[in-house]
Amino acid sequence: MKELKYSFAQITAREYKNLKQPNEHLYKKIMFSKNLNTDRILETLQNAGVSFITINDPEYPLLLKETYDPPYIIYYKGDISLLKKTSFAIVGSRKATTYTKAALNYIIPHLKDYVIISGLAYGADEIAHKISIANNIPTIGVLGFGHNTHYPKTTEQTRSIIEQNYLTISEFPPDSEIERWKFVSRNRIIAGISEGTLVTEAEIKSGSLITLEIAMDENRHAFCLPGNMTSSLSIGTNLRIQEGCIPVVFPEDITTILNESKIN
Repeated sequence: MKELKYSFAQITAREYKNLKQPNEHLYKKIMFSKNLNTDRILETLQNAGVSFITINDPEYPLLLKETYDPPYIIYYKGDISLLKKTSFAIVGSRKATTYTKAALNYIIPHLKDYVIISGLAYGADEIAHKISIANNIPTIGVLGFGHNTHYPKTTEQTRSIIEQNYLTISEFPPDSEIERWKFVSRNRIIAGISEGTLVTEAEIKSGSLITLEIAMDENRHAFCLPGNMTSSLSIGTNLRIQEGCIPVVFPEDITTILNESKIN
């Protein structure tokens, strides 16, 4: 309990120190942390079968710890040892077409040395999780809410399979409800925990592109699927390729770069 309370105090103190300019997102995080009731959280954790680690625990992923804004607490359900393995993030549009599914069926079987990270959203995220499961490749779902909540309903069964066999994580206590700003926070964890991030399809303004931008800010590898120039779901990815992201034409376009990073 002391470790949990100390971590909440760290969150608040650190974020106040960073608040040099007005920032609505950061302010919401601070207020959220200040108002947490640790005794109630610990009771909820026990009832929900959810555990937690802090940034000081050996299980905490090193890549995430190196990021600009690492979560001080990670709540989890499943196999925590997966956080120590090398991860690769796959995200994309909630409106993902059959192109995303076909591409990931081609790519993911070549990523057996990695844990596939995604956000359990409808569309590309769920496709990435399902194909990983079908190929016996470990996968981690990063939640944008507490473990006692789920959204969307359509991915609930996939989440259940992941929690039984792999891992779900969240920086929010179990009873935390859905709020838009929490999904932005979730995106930074997806990008920060991974060696690289692939966006399959994205409109010109897309949450998955925010994840990609965070990955680039954290000096991670940024990949995009090139797409049909007449498709609105390929404009975002095609523009990012034009700006310097790595186009993925073959699975080796990902694995070669990730393997080179291991050597270096």
